[in-house]
Amino acid sequence: MWVQLRCGLEPKTLAALTVVLVAAAVFAGIHFWSAGPEGVEAPDVVGEAAHAPGPVSDPDADMAATGRPEPSPGPAAVPGAGGQIVVDVSGKVRNPGLQRLPSGARVDDALDAAGGARPGTDLAGLNRARVLMDGEQIVVGAPPAPAPASGTGAGGGPAAAGGGAGPVSLNTATADQLEGLPGVGPVLAQHIVEYRTEHGGFRSVDELREVNGIGDRRFADLRPRVRP
Repeated sequence: MWVQLRCGLEPKTLAALTVVLVAAAVFAGIHFWSAGPEGVEAPDVVGEAAHAPGPVSDPDADMAATGRPEPSPGPAAVPGAGGQIVVDVSGKVRNPGLQRLPSGARVDDALDAAGGARPGTDLAGLNRARVLMDGEQIVVGAPPAPAPASGTGAGGGPAAAGGGAGPVSLNTATADQLEGLPGVGPVLAQHIVEYRTEHGGFRSVDELREVNGIGDRRFADLRPRVRP
């Protein structure tokens, strides 16, 4: 009544103003309440055991737990254990013929398999430490080709090589003996020795074509005078 008399407001206007003021008060109260701080629950205290260092890994314990043992290195591979070669041992041996040997065997092993050389056999021209190749022929006690006589020059070489001594062995002849062949000088003889050392010997006379310095014409001259 006092506001109505003081401000000269009508009852409807005063009622509307009262509703607005009440609504504003309610809205302000709700806003104030929602803007207030909310309580936060404190986290659980982490025990000291969570920060303690973990146990040191034990390989034996891990193996027992998983059932998988650590890989261990196997035995060292034995060269030549997985294959076999066949060689023909002939000449002055007790048991000439085919001999089956493990791959990687040497000439000395072939001699032992053939019963050894006969007494009095000269093995000076035989490289007993050379590694054998499959299908190779080893002639024991074959007389070496005579070296050219002093002062005969190049003409004496072919005559000496073509004498009654027989073909020269490419696998056992020395460089001096190879120089006795037609058209073979010190350089070419050294190439032949280097080739048989690098490839483990000659398996056939045709391999002579692969030696540096031997062409078709020279090979045709050497072929009847040499053997593996």
